[in-house]
Amino acid sequence: MARDLKYTRNIGIAAHIDAGKTTTTERILYYTGVSHKIGEVHDGAATMDWMEQEQERGITITSAATTCTWQFPTENGKPTADAKGYHFNIIDTPGHVDFTVEVNRSLRVLDGLVFLFSAVDGVEPQSETNWRLADNYKVPRIGFVNKMDRQGSDFLMVCNQVKEMLGSNAVPIVLPIGEEADFKGVVDLVKNRAIIWHEESMGSTFDIVEIPEELKEEAHKYRALLIEEVATYDEALLEKFMEDEDSITEDEVHAALRAAVMDMAIIPMICGSAFKNKGVQFLLDGVCRYLPSPVDKEAIIGINPDTGEEIARKPDIKEPFAALAFKIATDPFVGRLAFFRVYSGRLDAGSYVLNNRSGKKER
Repeated sequence: MARDLKYTRNIGIAAHIDAGKTTTTERILYYTGVSHKIGEVHDGAATMDWMEQEQERGITITSAATTCTWQFPTENGKPTADAKGYHFNIIDTPGHVDFTVEVNRSLRVLDGLVFLFSAVDGVEPQSETNWRLADNYKVPRIGFVNKMDRQGSDFLMVCNQVKEMLGSNAVPIVLPIGEEADFKGVVDLVKNRAIIWHEESMGSTFDIVEIPEELKEEAHKYRALLIEEVATYDEALLEKFMEDEDSITEDEVHAALRAAVMDMAIIPMICGSAFKNKGVQFLLDGVCRYLPSPVDKEAIIGINPDTGEEIARKPDIKEPFAALAFKIATDPFVGRLAFFRVYSGRLDAGSYVLNNRSGKKER
């Protein structure tokens, strides 16, 4: 049976080198049940760094693809009774300037992007390069400020840098609880509650509690700013905001924020520490909530190889097959592999497809 595409997310993870992309992806694989042991980059054991050179150097050289499933919505870290399995196709991209071409190829086929920043270093040179590439391909994105447990970390500083240096409307949807080594949770500004992670469960369980007294004033300020920003994309919400801000529901904020993200008008900013297993589940929920599915995207435009005319392909299994090969890799066991993004139709094992560059059919 064909998978419902509205529960599919084709996403990438991009950043400057050493912001924690691969570590974040390893946590995603762990929390979604794909791996039962967390591979660490510094040990050379990361699942996504499969090349020997990557394991030796502790950096990503080529884009690596993986798939996983996340049950959403969740409540207190557990799937609710009406949760659906969201299928993620994830590309972990390199952050080094020498491998920018790998990022460029990947962004062309993505529907959404998780953009990582170091909470200490903020926006760095390759952050700017990759951000511009994402702008070129009109890829909606979420910002994840990683390494909140490090000395000198500053979430709001990074949010301001994204605004000023990248020219994007970065809007915090959380506030950190605790600083540096004492970072232990976040204030969820949409839910207006605090999330405190449990150290002993590797962050897989947490408590949802009242906002700490010392953060209530700041949380109220940033929640009002968030609602004011998203209200401009929903007239009914704007009226409610003007009349009675407290009458706005959590679902209304999520819906308006999703619309703004898909319009690339707002970048929701989240914070956490992937290495310390804090914030990754919240990020996964954010991917489901805010980033587009294939059916949310416009039809892909191409050229009919026979007539030279422009044609459109919708993301529908009943449409003729159309795909774009974006990466070629050599595997020591199976030989040459081609990675491609399917835009319409379906492909079965043993099928023959037309390579319109060579004009030949290939199996």
